[in-house]
Amino acid sequence: MTKPDPEFVAFLRAYPAYPTTKVIDDLRAVEYARLDLGGHIYLDYTGGGLYAESQLRQHNRLLAEHVFGNPHSSNPTSYAATQLVEHAREYVLKFFNADPDEYLAIFTPNASGALKLVGESYPFPGGRYLLTFDNHNSVNGIREFAHARGAEVTYIPVALPDMRVDASQLDRELARLSKNGNNLFAYPAQSNFSSVQHPLEWVEKAHQQGWDVLLDAAAYVPTCQLDLRQIKPDFVPISFYKMFGYPTGLGALIARKEALGKLHRPWFAGGTITVASVMGDKYYMADGASAFEDGTIDYLNIPAIEIGLKHIESIGYDVIHERVHSLTGWLLDNLTAMKHENGVPLARVYGPITTEGRGGAVTVNFYDKDNQLIYHRLIEQQANKANISLRTGCFCNPGAGEVAMGVSRVELDVCFTSPGHEERLSQDDFRMCFDGKSMGAVRISVGMVTNFNDIQGFLSFARGL
Repeated sequence: MTKPDPEFVAFLRAYPAYPTTKVIDDLRAVEYARLDLGGHIYLDYTGGGLYAESQLRQHNRLLAEHVFGNPHSSNPTSYAATQLVEHAREYVLKFFNADPDEYLAIFTPNASGALKLVGESYPFPGGRYLLTFDNHNSVNGIREFAHARGAEVTYIPVALPDMRVDASQLDRELARLSKNGNNLFAYPAQSNFSSVQHPLEWVEKAHQQGWDVLLDAAAYVPTCQLDLRQIKPDFVPISFYKMFGYPTGLGALIARKEALGKLHRPWFAGGTITVASVMGDKYYMADGASAFEDGTIDYLNIPAIEIGLKHIESIGYDVIHERVHSLTGWLLDNLTAMKHENGVPLARVYGPITTEGRGGAVTVNFYDKDNQLIYHRLIEQQANKANISLRTGCFCNPGAGEVAMGVSRVELDVCFTSPGHEERLSQDDFRMCFDGKSMGAVRISVGMVTNFNDIQGFLSFARGL
């Protein structure tokens, strides 16, 4: 009889609900067998989800058995493609429990494409753009549209150690509404840096003050249910590959129809208009989603979205969330306990060190026995040799990185203005500015099909640093 693994026994004692997620182990053996066959430890789920083999088979069978043409017509193959696209659009709303009378799903290349649609079209003149330090660069980038149109841009900082927002400061800024224009508040449901889950209740709080709300759900929805009948943001960008791996190159902007009515696109393209004239120098925008979907949409891959959403539903968010919760807790418990022989901590976690109010990404830097930072790119190189897939850098979230690493505004000003700064910044190496400080870290992100052995494999790797 095989003796039980004492580490696994301790894990189950700490997280007794983990066995309720056994269905995922069974699924991994069949649908994700390539992970173990290739000896992979995949811990980059915030960067991209993994697809099940059945998703590919279903999609390939659909394409092999039918003929689909460009939807911008009424011929038989065009009509067949249109039906599939519109059914997928309806299914996206159903999956997020969005009232189709209130919300619309617009297909985009990714979450960044969805954010650009909002940024380029939002009526900023005379208004305000309020956002947290803790945002993806595609949310930060909207500030350039706001600046160009004369809107006031304000950042709300996050505070160490948990990297959460000061609620009183948020309240003060939400109360400071522009009376001369429109007001847009943007924040992530889950940070892609610290994995902090910022309160969804902020949406209604901001609405009560007269703000439109952009809720970046890209890092949240892979492991957590977003119910748009309970929480009603105006704009919700998502990337489907982060949820279920396939297809890449497709996302969505789920938007309230009332909020969409405020947007004015700065150009028109094929597919977005009902009519355009060269000699008449006029055009008329199409209604609904078509007005925001430039050119020919990815009609052959869009049906794979519905297949992926049904795959998530077949497992259930409760099971996915419990698995991620248990394994993330074990990872945090062990990382925070690791010390060198002289007592110096091996790892420093940025963000919450418990599972309360956080997701499955753990961002950390490692230190040697002399308490000197081990450069994150060196960690990645060593992980690569062990066939461990993780991610290093600032993860397109510079605000959170600046706070986590203790970089000051003065240091940043010097970095961006001193001689040779363009060469330094083009190398994406901020260590050359900050006397050895790093703007990057190591992100280990737990996902739907992570198992105990994955976490143990990474912990063994970390102990050897």
